[in-house]
Amino acid sequence: MTAVLLQLQSVGALVAIVVAAYALSIKRRSRSRLPLPPGPPGHWLFGTALPKANQSQQFAEWINTYGPVISLRIGPKRMVIIGRHQAAVDIMEKEGGLLADRPRAVAAGEILSRGLRMILAPAGEQFRRLRKAAHTHLQAKAADSYAPLQMDAARDVIVDILNDPTHHQAHAKRYAASVILKVTYGKTARTSNTDREIILINKMLGRFQSLMRPGATIERYPILRYVPGYTRHLEEWRQEESQLFHEQLDRVQGELNAGDAGPSFAKYLLEHQNEHKLSHEEMAYLAGSLFGAGSDTTAVAIMVLVMAAARYPKAQELVQEELDTVIGRDRAPTFDDQSSLPQIQAFMLECLRWRPVTTLGFAHRALKDIVYKDYCIPEGAIVFGNHWAISRDPDVYPNPDAFDPQRWLNSDGQVRDDLKFPSFGFGRRICPGQHIANRSIFINAALLLWSFKITEDPSAPIDESGFVDGVIAHPKPFAAKFQPRFGDEAQLRRAMEKYGEGL
Repeated sequence: MTAVLLQLQSVGALVAIVVAAYALSIKRRSRSRLPLPPGPPGHWLFGTALPKANQSQQFAEWINTYGPVISLRIGPKRMVIIGRHQAAVDIMEKEGGLLADRPRAVAAGEILSRGLRMILAPAGEQFRRLRKAAHTHLQAKAADSYAPLQMDAARDVIVDILNDPTHHQAHAKRYAASVILKVTYGKTARTSNTDREIILINKMLGRFQSLMRPGATIERYPILRYVPGYTRHLEEWRQEESQLFHEQLDRVQGELNAGDAGPSFAKYLLEHQNEHKLSHEEMAYLAGSLFGAGSDTTAVAIMVLVMAAARYPKAQELVQEELDTVIGRDRAPTFDDQSSLPQIQAFMLECLRWRPVTTLGFAHRALKDIVYKDYCIPEGAIVFGNHWAISRDPDVYPNPDAFDPQRWLNSDGQVRDDLKFPSFGFGRRICPGQHIANRSIFINAALLLWSFKITEDPSAPIDESGFVDGVIAHPKPFAAKFQPRFGDEAQLRRAMEKYGEGL
């Protein structure tokens, strides 16, 4: 009987806290002269019921109904979704300083990561230190130095497809994992299926992404973290993750002490620890987070390239006509050719818009009230720039569901400088690895389309909507055929053997 009474008291206390927080939010909103952005109606206490699947697409439908900026109430919290290009520029970019913060992330940020993940770090001194360290090493000039590594790995993708075309998605994963493992830790991956570090990081990425979906119960009601046993699995995950990240950093430290450490992000952090004022824990998580995020997103982008080429042969042909004119058949394309291949660049840009790697994007938190037109985004609101909805903005991307790389080119056939898409996020929270990622996408697109005519398998048509629902939109397994554009497969193999010589 006593236990039952205690449970009832706990439930009553929780309800009281929720009602008080809701009343406070209503009181605060009433002080503003401007209303909140419109949005779908919700329960008076619990707020808007979030969709359990395909959240970004459902938000996009609400955007179509209620306007370019909508607001939802999630328990006691206010969420704002931005779903049009100009609104994203006006709010996420022009007011970027007021959206440099992250909302509290109880599961992924506090319990799993102990406040050490840069992507979830709140605005402040720690975030500035982490961002400076990451951007200094990953800026555009530094990214250029990884050209030989990226070219070697892209060449291996071509050889892997020649040997085993069925598992082309696994080859994309191997490319991304091997490049980011080398960039982060100076270590070479053998295969994505047997390398212990890659297997572990992929498992941990899945966990992290599952915790980042908006609307999780513990995020609505953080008091649940104090319920005995409720977060036991998160503590176990945290120990595994921390152990892996520290193992890798300590290995590089050992190589550095022995004088045989090759260039890597981890080596840079260790050598500049005092300059950036980073603790050992912060360095371990900063390097580990780069390793995880970089391998996953780049692999997805390469898979989308293959899917688009197979589904849209005319777009592929335009790229290959340019490759044949600019490059020819005597050599394969390199980074030196990038400025001479606008069709490749347009193809890349359209892939990233057509099927955004992160469909919803990551949450920002408003540090102060933000006035947009006749509405107020209140201080403390959780703000998303919904990549999927923005990519479907008909005023900026006419016929948005069509795959049309030519929309990115001007009348002179060059890439437009007046058309953008926020593939790597917004403002001060933009992805620090964007330069390395863009170069990886380019070299794979150029080499794949120079080497192969990619087509659908008539017996297994590609489902363009076949993506796993999550923070990162992974394509489900799909079939594609790869016909060497050289008449003789052996000739392509010989070209790959010579690729990159002299770099």
